[in-house]
Amino acid sequence: MLLRHTPKELRKRSALTVNPAKTCQPVGALYAALGVHRCLPHSHGSQGCCAYHRSMLTRHTKEPVMAATSSFTEGASVFGGMANLTQAIENIFALYDPDVVAVHTTCLSEVIGDDIPQIVRNAADAGKIPEGRTVIHANTPSFVGSHITGFANMTRALVEYFAEPGAAPTKRINVIPGFVEPSDMAELKRLAAEMGVEILLFPDTSGVLAAPMTGRHEFYPEGGVRVEDLRTVGGSLATLALGAWASAPAAEALEKKAQVSFEVLDTPIGLLATDRFVDALRRIGGVEATVSVTRERGRLVDLLADMSQYFYGKKVALVGDPDPVIALTEFCLTLDMKPVHVVTGTPGKRFEERVRGLLEEAGVEGNVAQASDMFHFHQLIKNEPVDLIIGNTYCKYIARDERTPLVRHGFPVLDRVGHQFFPTVGYRGAMRLAEKILDAFLDRADRETDETAFELVL
Repeated sequence: MLLRHTPKELRKRSALTVNPAKTCQPVGALYAALGVHRCLPHSHGSQGCCAYHRSMLTRHTKEPVMAATSSFTEGASVFGGMANLTQAIENIFALYDPDVVAVHTTCLSEVIGDDIPQIVRNAADAGKIPEGRTVIHANTPSFVGSHITGFANMTRALVEYFAEPGAAPTKRINVIPGFVEPSDMAELKRLAAEMGVEILLFPDTSGVLAAPMTGRHEFYPEGGVRVEDLRTVGGSLATLALGAWASAPAAEALEKKAQVSFEVLDTPIGLLATDRFVDALRRIGGVEATVSVTRERGRLVDLLADMSQYFYGKKVALVGDPDPVIALTEFCLTLDMKPVHVVTGTPGKRFEERVRGLLEEAGVEGNVAQASDMFHFHQLIKNEPVDLIIGNTYCKYIARDERTPLVRHGFPVLDRVGHQFFPTVGYRGAMRLAEKILDAFLDRADRETDETAFELVL
């Protein structure tokens, strides 16, 4: 395999990325837009860009992902895409009848410098946007940031376009989930309901990209946050932003626009991060943790105690998006494992600071890198082998080359199913994640143990 030629020697690279540990901003923007009910995402660029973004999300979720495109040709690439976007807006409302069109830019339209707000205003003045419908936009150049940046930019756009200052006060809490699975979003809502706390989750893909098979195609599934609810987020008690990279920008925008206070929490993956999320719901919502939630936590603690001997001291390498990887690092430390390589492709020095702080507190020495790539990640593993890799499908090549177990987590997961329906957030999600890690270790033991030591029960 080609990866076997990955050199062990580490060299600093400043102008070359080999196998990025991320994808581009529009993928995240498209995913966020799909979390709005009756919203059609629109890619302002070439057909190829839109096809790639749709394909990536479709292969990950195993659901049809709908999006429109401005279909740039050579002419639009030179003279600008105003005519293309104007015509697209008119066609979209005539053919697909959405409530919202969410425009995100691409490399090409950003380099040209198309002024999206002006184009949308001109389309509205020309009567191409029906009354009661909305066109929003987010600037998502692919040559900076990552899909997480795109998700954050589009989520912030939801606040900027829809949140109304002075909305009627409610006892509800806004929750911005970050770039997580539809199953994770559903679990966050279930956990809040178990606590007796009313939340408004936005964006929410749980009923859009995890819809049931009904025998007929629904262009706009029942799921997604409603526009009328987005208009009321300014009256909520507070906002919980789950993830500093994916969710905090929207929470900051809402505080600035409607004076709604916010807290930035880690993605609630694992015991401690879920504890902090539950405690925030308890404090802000003015409730106590219910018996059912307490029992969920107790079952997780029991599972971890029963299986602790299999986790203890195992070395693990993690790669993925910054928000979930931080929480995963903390969870691995809770399991008494040693995260010796922790890498993200999304830029942000705060990632290194936070992960190094977790490792130092636990007395673990590890390599931490942001804005890195899979080539570097592989080199780190070559220099210090690990017992487990946690990352997306692209890690399977490294795992095969190094003969190391892999637990698939994050985006994208293209060669397995289940992540759309089984969460890894919350106490139940942590139990599933611990089970997957444990199975990886025990399967390897069953596969590699000598016959003289092969036992029925390990």
